[in-house]
Amino acid sequence: MQVIVLGTGLTECILSGLLSVEGKKVLHMDRNDYYGGDSASLNLTQLYRKFRPDQSPVAELGRDRDYALDLIPKFIIASGELTRILVHTDVTRYLEFKQIAGSFVYRDGRISKVPSTEMEAVRSPLMGLFEKRRAKKFFEFLQSWRDDDPATHQGIDLDKDTMKDIYEKFGLEPGTQDFIGHAMALYLDDDYKTKTAREAYERIILYTSSMARYGKSPYIYPLYGLGELPQSFARLSAIYGGTYMLDKPIDEIVTDADGQFTGVRSGGETVKAKQVIGDPSYFGAGESADGGKVRVIEEGKVVRAICILKHTIPGTDDSDSVQIIIPQNQVGRRNDIYIAMVSSTHNVCAKDVYIAIVSTIVETDRPEQEIIPGLQLLGPIYDKFVSVSSLYTPTANGVSDNIFITRSYDATSHFETVVEEVQDVWKRVMGGKELVLKKREVEVEA
Repeated sequence: MQVIVLGTGLTECILSGLLSVEGKKVLHMDRNDYYGGDSASLNLTQLYRKFRPDQSPVAELGRDRDYALDLIPKFIIASGELTRILVHTDVTRYLEFKQIAGSFVYRDGRISKVPSTEMEAVRSPLMGLFEKRRAKKFFEFLQSWRDDDPATHQGIDLDKDTMKDIYEKFGLEPGTQDFIGHAMALYLDDDYKTKTAREAYERIILYTSSMARYGKSPYIYPLYGLGELPQSFARLSAIYGGTYMLDKPIDEIVTDADGQFTGVRSGGETVKAKQVIGDPSYFGAGESADGGKVRVIEEGKVVRAICILKHTIPGTDDSDSVQIIIPQNQVGRRNDIYIAMVSSTHNVCAKDVYIAIVSTIVETDRPEQEIIPGLQLLGPIYDKFVSVSSLYTPTANGVSDNIFITRSYDATSHFETVVEEVQDVWKRVMGGKELVLKKREVEVEA
């Protein structure tokens, strides 16, 4: 065996699929009896077993098999890197996607739709008349920018000037900056304003091009929940000779006298391999996370509330699926609060039931209090399940001992950081070789 992969989270399954396609012999193991690890989608019984082991789901919620509830809510950006990987690997043949109906932002005590057309922008309450003109000039500047044509630069250098400088040049109000930086560039906090503008420019262009691709919103989502993503990459791996073993306890990561990885022990069996890739929970996360192979990252916890609703979210035009971003400035925080809602349209719950997940990075010793601004926007909540998860990162890059550990899933509402992680681990595992993706098209149901 060349590579053993531990855990069937999305990051691990993408890597397993890509390595199998590359011709590597891959063995993929998971202690759970379901795919997805931390990024799984659970049915009702599994959800209650995880959060309330002494309680059963109420019959009123419908059949178990109608539910696929994401533990970690994220949407796919239509023109983003995950879409490129799905298309490059042809994993799209195992999946069907549906568009998310609307993207909203919280501002001055109300929810407003992030404009998806010029007409919506003209009518939007997010900006006054003069501010709309300034914002129009700002977006025209971004859209017309060409690196090799100084005439399009208006005296701005994206690699030297900060976003703060550019906002000031166009005279944009703080509220407009919030909306652009958090609802479009999808930054979690305001640190980006003091950095050079290139990355923010690329993020805004990604958002607008994704919006233009299908209209309504820049996000797509797989039918039957996000748990379908790791399963689809597992199928890809199997087609190319990868072997999967679920419900397999991992008792020991075996190393030689020099600390080099040699294999994995499960019960009385030891499987030998050259390299191991796995999520932090297989390498002491939660036990020796302060001095072992993984450590808790700064601002190292995310609070998430999975909420079952019997109605759409008020103020969202009865949309069957939405993303709502509450920029940190609006609620006196350092980090944004995210709300992701999906429904039976996406085959993840029973008819007339809606699943909203509210999440943010923990800043105090009372995590549940921190998501109240998000919970208050939902209207009456039928039931809710709250979790607080620590975020881990490896203490070494794995090149010296062939033990490659992935990072925990962050609080972002999209998969771009997951793909960055895949590309980073791939490069280390493959001895510096970059991951190169081909371009094809993905089909989406409107």
